[in-house]
Amino acid sequence: MIRRLWKRFIQYLDPVLMAALGLLVLTSLLVLYSASDGSWARVLSQALNILVAFGAMWLVANMPLHYLLRSAVPMYVLGMILLVAVALFGDISHGARRWLNIGVATVQPSELMKIAVPLMMAWYFEKHEATLMLKNYFIATLLLLLPVGLIARQPDLGTAVLIGASGFYVLFLAGLSWRVMLATFVAGVASAPVLWSMLHDYQRHRIQMLFDPTQDALGKGYHTIQGMIAVGSGGLLGKGYLNGTQTHLDFLPERTTDFIFAVYSEEFGLIGNLILLGLYLFVIGRGFVITANASTYFTRLMAGSITLTFFTYAFVNMGMVSGILPVVGVPLPLISYGGTSMLTLALGFGMLMSIHTHKQLVKT
Repeated sequence: MIRRLWKRFIQYLDPVLMAALGLLVLTSLLVLYSASDGSWARVLSQALNILVAFGAMWLVANMPLHYLLRSAVPMYVLGMILLVAVALFGDISHGARRWLNIGVATVQPSELMKIAVPLMMAWYFEKHEATLMLKNYFIATLLLLLPVGLIARQPDLGTAVLIGASGFYVLFLAGLSWRVMLATFVAGVASAPVLWSMLHDYQRHRIQMLFDPTQDALGKGYHTIQGMIAVGSGGLLGKGYLNGTQTHLDFLPERTTDFIFAVYSEEFGLIGNLILLGLYLFVIGRGFVITANASTYFTRLMAGSITLTFFTYAFVNMGMVSGILPVVGVPLPLISYGGTSMLTLALGFGMLMSIHTHKQLVKT
């Protein structure tokens, strides 16, 4: 009886992917204990975040694929309504208007759009698969640019970049012409001065600090400098668990969230980094296997976008901590402290598992 119930419980979970995700969240708890100076409260809070996120992942993994298809338009419309509401009535915190008080809770609608935007775009391409023309790519691009513009205006550049990347991956996987992508890139480079003038002062400072953080070592460049020092000081084998000096002498900022990779690097060194990168590459590789074996156009677009977006999370975070990308506030996936990003990623992996285990998509 127990064995039968257990089999039914794990029926729609991918054991290979679950094993890799389990190792990543265990690493999160391990590193978080050190990064928080041995705070069990912070570790237990993260453990609760993981349980909630994995519970949501299980629910989505058990959801038939036609439910995912049907949820695309309502989820996108709801997200857009909430983003407009944030722009009009949202709470302002630290100079940004990102949160919306709905009475029973305060929500950040931009997190919903990390799932809703690629889902909506995949739904749109699914509907027009047989007659795809350039105008369809243009409409899909508008579906992407509307929420990205609202989120960038909050301002929340990190989330806007992630959503923009997830939508671009759908366009790419849907067969957008290389000529169009090249022309868009050239147009983007040509419009760089205009885009630069539209950035907020702190965003321009972050980009400037990328080239020379020492020009404001105790101000705008402090995060970048301390991150690079922590990553480099780990050496080959690291300083040992709980022995990171940059971490425990309070030089390293945001060490439980955006800069937790610096904590890990300092304590586990290059070898530890290679192991972590191997885990991430394994998850990404498994995602590509699921993408290649997806049975429909919709599921291929969704699986590919989810996998590549996960790669973007990891690349951007590691890049900003290592000093090769501007600091944009992107957490290290499944490692950084926080419930919202953990939940969003888990929902994406739930969709991947549903795509892998539910082979037949019911057309609606």
